[in-house]
Amino acid sequence: MLQKDKNNSKSKGFLYPKKPSGKLYTYRKWVSYALLLLLFACPFLKMNGEQWVLLNFIARKFVFFGLIFTPQDFYLFALAMLIFVIFIVCFTVVLGRLWCGWACPQTIFMEMVFRRIEYWIEGDAPRQKKLNAQHWNAEKIMKKGGKHFIFLVISFAIANTFLAYLIGSDTLFKIITQPVSQHVSGLIALLFFTLIFYAVFAYLREVVCTVICPYGRLQGVLLDNQSLIVAYDSNRGEPRAKIQRNIQEEKKGDCVDCGLCVQVCPTGIDIRKGTQMECVNCTACIDACDEVMLKINKPERLIGFYNQDYISAQKPFKIGLKAYGYAAVLFVVFMVFSALIYKREAIETTVLRASGTLYQSRGENQTSNLYNAELINKTNKTVRFEFRTKNHQDKIEFVQAANVLPKDGSAQITFFLIKNNKAITAYKTDVVFEVVVDGKVLSKANTSFFAQPDNH
Repeated sequence: MLQKDKNNSKSKGFLYPKKPSGKLYTYRKWVSYALLLLLFACPFLKMNGEQWVLLNFIARKFVFFGLIFTPQDFYLFALAMLIFVIFIVCFTVVLGRLWCGWACPQTIFMEMVFRRIEYWIEGDAPRQKKLNAQHWNAEKIMKKGGKHFIFLVISFAIANTFLAYLIGSDTLFKIITQPVSQHVSGLIALLFFTLIFYAVFAYLREVVCTVICPYGRLQGVLLDNQSLIVAYDSNRGEPRAKIQRNIQEEKKGDCVDCGLCVQVCPTGIDIRKGTQMECVNCTACIDACDEVMLKINKPERLIGFYNQDYISAQKPFKIGLKAYGYAAVLFVVFMVFSALIYKREAIETTVLRASGTLYQSRGENQTSNLYNAELINKTNKTVRFEFRTKNHQDKIEFVQAANVLPKDGSAQITFFLIKNNKAITAYKTDVVFEVVVDGKVLSKANTSFFAQPDNH
């Protein structure tokens, strides 16, 4: 079903899409503005003392809406990424590449920010072409210079937001406000990402969607005849012909071959040639075609959301078994993830017997084992804790003690666990340790106690 336009395989040069308009474009603008607001808000708004979203790979700290994930929680992070991938797959199987046209940050910034600034300064596609073709004069220098200056400013804002996700908004604020000499590497990173974003939105543009992004190529594997996609109803539209008074209406389709669907396409494809890898489902062609259909008193949606079964055999849309299968997998993985999040402890405790040591006899009545414990604080608050054994008949003798767990930090403890010989009935005994904060047990750790059982 997915094909590649041969004309598209050749370089088109710089594209000048016509300014889109229509109901779907209006809806897409509001969706885009809401997503942009969320994107810029997440690293700067805080919950429980932490920013909403943080992906600090350098410090190995990840925060999602109040939940802090440490390297010990990497399995949860990997599972969350798996859920996201399965969701995108399931979404694509049902609704095609709608993610690209309506929710992808690349498309939103390109079409709803940078392209709209270009229309505002240089005008619609014909005026842009004329401006680029004319010699450099005051008008061209002013418009081109003003446009690229605004592009750089917006790219700088995006780079700041991107870094806020990676290093934290507090660290970013220090880079901006403190002397440059104290944050040379941070400034270099800020300028580097500014230039990257500027190059992407000022020059690469649709190449990111059609060549660089792997999702478009993955689409060919995921789509089937029941997937909803932006498509041209060839049964109704063909044979296409220009509007002429002497042509009998029954001998031609509804398509008047105006070419508007091609002119508004941000990737420069002709949707009438079938589903193509370059299509991002932005729905600009639907709005353009509907406008023409209204003018010639024809029904709307000559181009619309259709599946291949409807185009070829007029079969109504229904969700296929493959989509239900992906949805079932998504549900199972999500339930597993939710259960792991629910059982996740705010303090992670690991207790191991000291390597190379045996049990120690303490007179005739007691035996001890030496242990090392590590406590990791997964909260953003300093915690005072008590470390104890669950069996209150056992005793702990600390070699290296600690009762304060720093924010986002860890603490190490070395201690002897002492048991009465009469309580030892096997060479290997399971023991449980507890970490108590404000009278509540926040963490438990299991390990083994080795000793020769008392035979008396």
